[in-house]
Amino acid sequence: MVPLYNPAIEGPEEARSCIDQFEFPNIPCEYPVVWVRAVEAALLCRAVGKRLCDAHEWEGACAGSLEPPDYPFDLAKGVGPGEAVHRMQKAHNQKYGTKKAWSYGPEFKKGICAMSSRKSPGCGGGEWAKCGSNTFPAGSFPDCRSSLWVYDLHGNAAEHMNLPLNEGQMASQGSVELGYTEMKGSWFIFDTYRAHEDWCRWRAPFWHGSRVMDPKSHLNYHLGFRCCKTLGRE
Repeated sequence: MVPLYNPAIEGPEEARSCIDQFEFPNIPCEYPVVWVRAVEAALLCRAVGKRLCDAHEWEGACAGSLEPPDYPFDLAKGVGPGEAVHRMQKAHNQKYGTKKAWSYGPEFKKGICAMSSRKSPGCGGGEWAKCGSNTFPAGSFPDCRSSLWVYDLHGNAAEHMNLPLNEGQMASQGSVELGYTEMKGSWFIFDTYRAHEDWCRWRAPFWHGSRVMDPKSHLNYHLGFRCCKTLGRE
């Protein structure tokens, strides 16, 4: 794991949390685990003494600077989870939209990350029997890393994260009650087909939205995860 911190104001020894350097199982040269539900990702992280990351932690790992949590919880009050995520996403993306960056630099580039693969022949909407993971071994693209030395944040597998809709759902603050699903990063096909935005601090719509711990939370052939750990608490 590597420390999460803001290099402008602190050093790595002052980090309060860490993140897996590679996608789970966090082993270089191994393929990332996919076809895993958000609830399974959370339980697997817990089983190895870690936890699912909050969205802002993944974003900080990608952008090379962990900033304070940015969740406009006031926008989530009095509305359903789908509308709450929509409002919070819009506000967040407007705030950071003028400062777009990728883990490897300020502009999107092809050929840097694990994005040159293709769907398995016959793969349509994500059928188990027809869609392989089509991923690369972790760390196969050495330039696809952030300044905090976190790899494959773009390409390979997309990643489950925890999106809190109130302070009581923040894993980074010690909460065991997780919030809603957030899919981070891009995946293996983006060199030829950019399915959505994938800059570091971009937050997705309420795609396949559910509580993280919902037993029917989303899974897909290009969706994996990585874990975080709170220092001095877990």
